[in-house]
Parts: sequence; C-alpha cells; structure tokens
Amino acid sequence: MDSFELNKIAGGVLGTLLFTMGLGVLSGIIFNPAIPVIPGYDLPSGADAGGGAAAPAAAKVAPIATRLASADPARGEKAVAKCKACHNFVEGAGAKVGPDLYDIVNRTIGAVEGFGYSAPMKTHASAGDKWTYDNLDHFITNPKGFVPGTIMAFAGVAKPEERADIIAYLRTLAHEPAPLPVPDAAPAEGAAPAEGAAPASGQ
Repeated sequence: MDSFELNKIAGGVLGTLLFTMGLGVLSGIIFNPAIPVIPGYDLPSGADAGGGAAAPAAAKVAPIATRLASADPARGEKAVAKCKACHNFVEGAGAKVGPDLYDIVNRTIGAVEGFGYSAPMKTHASAGDKWTYDNLDHFITNPKGFVPGTIMAFAGVAKPEERADIIAYLRTLAHEPAPLPVPDAAPAEGAAPAEGAAPASGQ
C-alpha cells in the first residue's frame, strides 16, 4: 500500500473524528440545560396552583342541626343498609355484632343491657353520656378517630349530608322522636362539646 492510500485512510479517520466532535459541540450549544446551584425541582406555590390565588381552605361543614332541617329519613334508611349486618333497627330485635340502634337518639351511651361494650364505651356509660345529635354526627364521621379504642370496624361516613340523612332516619326509630335541635344553637362541626357533654363512643 503506497503513501497516497495511507493518506486517504488517515484523512477519512480524521474527518470522521472532526465530524463527531463538531456534532458534540453543536448539540451542546442547542441543548444546553440550565444547571441549578441546588439540585431539585421548582414546585408551584399555593398561589400558582390556584391560578394566582391561595388554595381555599377546606369547606366548612354546616352543624348537624342545620343539616337535619333538610335531611331525608328515606335516604337515611337506604344508607344504613350497610349497617344492618351488625345492627338491628327494629324494636325488640336485640343486638347483633353491635348493639340495637332502635330509639338511640338521646339514649344513654352503652345502655343496651347485656351487650358487651368495649372499655371506651363503658367509660361513657358510667359517666351517663348521651347519644346527642352532635355525638352521633361526630361518631358516624369517624368512629375510631372520635373514640380511640373503639372496636367498631366501620370506617365512617365522609359525606355530611349522608350523615344527616342517617341521623334523621335514626330519629324516626322511636315511639316519640326526639325534638330536632335548633340550628342557631348548634355548635359548628369540629367544635369541642359543651362542658359536661362527651363525644359519642363506639361499641
């Protein structure tokens, strides 16, 4: 092989190397990302996420007294279908896994004779606490969160309107339904019970 052929091969290799280097430099110019001083990602703030306005606070839930004014016992009867595996709603039917719920509104907590209540329930029973409308609403919202230690496995009812329907239905399960609470006198949801009142408890 003469020197001319060797020069052609060397030139080809050199040209390829120069072409590759040129592509690297060009791509570095075109695709040159800004490297932050501190690695990470900029997340939108509350104002950015809300389109320039701060994210709204959680919607305030009306007191149970207010919700009961527009509650539907018929809807509540359908809603408690999920509860009938553990509770009876008929007078004299007796307890199942859970206590009988007939005539529960304003009944003393833990008052079903012969039922084996949990320790938290017995504490409220000995104190003479009642199943008030507020206590029922708080308990149905989150049994375990409202009464730590309850053995009731039910997770709760998140929708305020559905809870009101259920309580309106429970109110009808009595020979003389308890008077409806006055909306203006009812505490807001999440407020501490009045002095001497106790939160509802589970089984």
